[in-house]
Amino acid sequence: MLAIVLTFGFSVLGWLGSRIYQEMPPIPERIVTSDGQVVAPDGAIGRGQAVWQTMGGMEVGSIWGHGSYVAPDWSADWLHRECELILDDWARSEHGRPYADLGAEPQAALRERLRLTLRANRYDPATGTLTIEPVRARAFEANQAHFAAVFREGRPEYAIPRGTVSDPERLRQALGILA
Repeated sequence: MLAIVLTFGFSVLGWLGSRIYQEMPPIPERIVTSDGQVVAPDGAIGRGQAVWQTMGGMEVGSIWGHGSYVAPDWSADWLHRECELILDDWARSEHGRPYADLGAEPQAALRERLRLTLRANRYDPATGTLTIEPVRARAFEANQAHFAAVFREGRPEYAIPRGTVSDPERLRQALGILA
């Protein structure tokens, strides 16, 4: 009976593991904007993963919910900040004031636009290129500056000591994988 339970249990785990591997999101080779600006050049994400691994990345938070819960889920934090930055960018450029100062209807319209923008699949598997809008590139840069400060200066509530990553290029590489 134990053999049957073990065989069945490990078969299910193996099947689920293979399905997760087959359905994982793609990792782009490069990220560019719709107007041609290079946000992350060829191989930058892979180099960023290597930096993240050398600093014990999964021990200082999680990415897409996988990893330690000592620090936040970096991907959720990144996406939340990106959404706030994009909404504020649009509000300032179209309404001349911050998103928080808009009425309910303009906020709802911008949130729906954001939902459509983030949900659109702009990944080209043939070239390995992810194309994003310029507003997302601006949010990308702002997020990198924020998280660079976290890893450079430390953040006790994230369990990140000062100087975790101090080299600017390694820091940029490490932060590029959060997006």
